[in-house]
Amino acid sequence: MVFLFKCEVVSPPYMLYMGLDKNENEDLIKWGFPEDVWFHVDKVSSAHVYLRLHTGESLDDVPQTVIDECAQLVKANSIQGNKMNNVDVVFTMWGNLKKTAGMDVGQVGFHKSKDVRKVRVEKRINEIVNRLNKTKEEKFPDLRAEREDRDKKEREDQRHVQQEQRRREKDEMERKEKEREIRSYSSLMTEDKMTTNKDGGNDSDDFM
Repeated sequence: MVFLFKCEVVSPPYMLYMGLDKNENEDLIKWGFPEDVWFHVDKVSSAHVYLRLHTGESLDDVPQTVIDECAQLVKANSIQGNKMNNVDVVFTMWGNLKKTAGMDVGQVGFHKSKDVRKVRVEKRINEIVNRLNKTKEEKFPDLRAEREDRDKKEREDQRHVQQEQRRREKDEMERKEKEREIRSYSSLMTEDKMTTNKDGGNDSDDFM
């Protein structure tokens, strides 16, 4: 089971995902979306919360208020972290998560530590946690199927983009070819290459 939350402090809102336990966390690690941002309390056990970016967004585009709400949610769902003040929450893009054979279920590492960010949470803010919990829904998604559908759509979108690019390139080549033809024709029609009935040395107006 996966819990869905809606972060409505901005418009359009963001969707947040959280696994019920370490097994669901493992599935989210495996079948997450490249546009997901992973959150976890640093150095203590906690839930894994995923923020799904809007189309075309990067992590730098996410408002700080949204980052803070994700951090509050992940802190609130940590047995240790929920009781602590001044905890750090780490977050990074899903693609930076690294899973190796020797890791426990639900455990992850990182491909690039420099791409992991931190936000300090001084204390639990019940107003934020309660607001998010009011939007909470329980879902039983087929995470693998959703990821495969997402990847299929992305491939189709990329194919359309490539087709449109080829069409534009073809149109541009045709346009340039027409311009070359016009320039070539114009060069043939220049005054020094044109002849009239006066050419040939007979400039007389007399008729025989």
